[in-house]
Amino acid sequence: MAPLRMTDRLAPVLGARTAQALEKGLGLRTVEDLLRHYPRRYAERGQLTDLGQLQVDEHVTVLARIARVDRRPYRDRRTGRNADRLEVVVTDSTGATLTLTFFKQAWRERELRVGRSGLFSGKVGSFRGSRQLTHPEYQIIAESGDEVSGDDDTVARYAGALIPVYPATAQMPSWRVASSIGLVIDQLPDDLDDPIPPETRARHGLAGLRTALVAVHRPDHRDDVARARERLRWDEAFVLQTVLAQRRASAAALPAVPRVPAAGGLLDAFDLRLPFTLTKGQVTLGDVLAADLARTHPMHRLLQGEVGSGKTVVALRAMLAVVDAGGQAALLAPTEVLAQQHHRSITRMLGPLAERGMLGGAEVSTRVELLTGSLSAARRRESLLAIASGDAGLVVGTHALLEERVSFADLALVVVDEQHRFGVEQRAALAAKSRDDSRPHVLVMTATPIPRTVAMTVFGDLEVSTLTELPAGRAAVATHVVPALERPGHLSRAWSRIVEEVAAGRQAYVVCPRIGGDAEPEEDAAADEAEAESRPPIAVLDLVAELVAGALAPVRVGVLHGRLPAEEKDDVMRRFAAGPASGDGIDVLVATTVVEVGVDVPNATVMVVMDADRFGVSQLHQLRGRVGRGEHAALCLLVTEAGPGTPARERLEAVAATADGFELARLDLEQRREGDVLGASQSGTRSSLRMLAVLRDEDVIEAARLEATDLVAADPDLAGTPALARAIAALLDEERADYLEKS
Repeated sequence: MAPLRMTDRLAPVLGARTAQALEKGLGLRTVEDLLRHYPRRYAERGQLTDLGQLQVDEHVTVLARIARVDRRPYRDRRTGRNADRLEVVVTDSTGATLTLTFFKQAWRERELRVGRSGLFSGKVGSFRGSRQLTHPEYQIIAESGDEVSGDDDTVARYAGALIPVYPATAQMPSWRVASSIGLVIDQLPDDLDDPIPPETRARHGLAGLRTALVAVHRPDHRDDVARARERLRWDEAFVLQTVLAQRRASAAALPAVPRVPAAGGLLDAFDLRLPFTLTKGQVTLGDVLAADLARTHPMHRLLQGEVGSGKTVVALRAMLAVVDAGGQAALLAPTEVLAQQHHRSITRMLGPLAERGMLGGAEVSTRVELLTGSLSAARRRESLLAIASGDAGLVVGTHALLEERVSFADLALVVVDEQHRFGVEQRAALAAKSRDDSRPHVLVMTATPIPRTVAMTVFGDLEVSTLTELPAGRAAVATHVVPALERPGHLSRAWSRIVEEVAAGRQAYVVCPRIGGDAEPEEDAAADEAEAESRPPIAVLDLVAELVAGALAPVRVGVLHGRLPAEEKDDVMRRFAAGPASGDGIDVLVATTVVEVGVDVPNATVMVVMDADRFGVSQLHQLRGRVGRGEHAALCLLVTEAGPGTPARERLEAVAATADGFELARLDLEQRREGDVLGASQSGTRSSLRMLAVLRDEDVIEAARLEATDLVAADPDLAGTPALARAIAALLDEERADYLEKS
């Protein structure tokens, strides 16, 4: 019989029925999938599960002792016949109880006897105020001197002090998963292919792969689990960091045209026009980008920064530098609203420098072109011609820039705004529009602060720079939670405050999680489904009608959401930016999260977020960044119906307590699954990170990054480490590609 391989399918090993249940319920298809399905926790013989912590509707597996068994007669409503209901009360060491209910299965009394312990699995329900499991799956565990009979597999599986408890389903409870894993482990070859080279394992004191897998599934002691987990965290970190090291090496090997700006050109003229002084961070980062652009291989840099830290100005200066050097720069934005906003703000900042070929244009100037999917055919042809001819030195656009018919004369720099809305393949598609003999430089921007370990893990193919200093003159933003149910008067006061701000010449945003009508939510909220109220989220179209007829009747209210035609969106943003001084200006903008990033109206001083508990921490921080961009004090009100002490309320209070985006980013990451952060929820597949926690395991990630970098430098194709090459191929297969490609 051929030795078992990690890539083998499960059906020949476990049988078709079991393999089908594992794949359908848990997504486990291969031997490696099953072996990487690690225990969620370990029940320890003699230490029963705390039953007091169980939540209704939770699927649980508990280790408990049978305290009472009762057979109760009842009449079956469907048949009208008398039947028996078996009620088994199990308990833990604290005296808390859980009832196991079996209908028409009184025969289970023979094995469910008082004093016995077992694993019991099912969905927690409630009956007359008591928690119960109806028809649970169970496995009685033999104690010393117990007469419980069982096959050799059962006896061996529970011989040790630690009992692994696995993520499971109703069809595949924990002990059936354990049984399947046991069958596979027994057939593993001693010389199991190991993706981590022996010298790397020796340097870091890591166990071999087979040893670690056996220890994590069949531990004798807690120390066995700790050593196994350390090794398996390294597996995940090392494979991923090797992929990223290969990408960095490939990028460094590509040719690029050095872009050194000419003295007295656009960049110098722009700097003279700036009405403010650049921050120290902006100047330093400008020097870093200038050095990158002057190299003979492409820049691949991530620019992250706090909301309002001035990333756009830094990016624009780099774009002007490459135009001075004879090239073109393209800025890729995720939405039309943001693309239009960038086009307006760049054109405004440049003034006559953006009026090449126009009356009043500066002697040294260029043209700023906008390309989106909603342009008219005639306007689109004009834009495409300006881009292809090189007349447009700066191009701002949405995904429309990625289309085949978009051709650049000499694309020198690609700037990707809000990287989390795009994938690696999308920025690569734009970069491919460069000259045949070179690749463009790439600058990726994000206003979502990223903890260092996440940057190393998600954006590991990019060099990372950070802007933390805010420009002088920015106002502080006071943030408060408004409990709409507990204190409805506070919400009324919020509307009054908006009217007062408008009377003082200021403006305000009101943000809702849903458009209304037949539309779906424009952005997914981060609140857990269990925390969401039964009513639908507050919608823009519903709320605006109520406000215009009531609390905000004295002011001019505008509406902005993703279903509006592009021309109408642009008109609404133009009128809101024009403000009170304009005859058709907008005082209050009621919108969805289309205003989350890039929208810059310094006169806006109030932000009211409705159903704020339905948004994520980072998203709320982004929304809050739309106010306080001018000299006037600003206010952000987070309206919620979440009660005191709930996780949703605590999340909002954390946002209100700090303006530090990096602190909030860590909080956001701690509250979410690793897979969410790394994009698995977008791809519909499981994250490849099961053991590795990107916040906790910084030392592992950093050490793995150094090892991977050295390995790739010595052996770029991994010819000397075929097991590692196979692990990378599995990671990057078609079904899991989005894990790395999107963030």
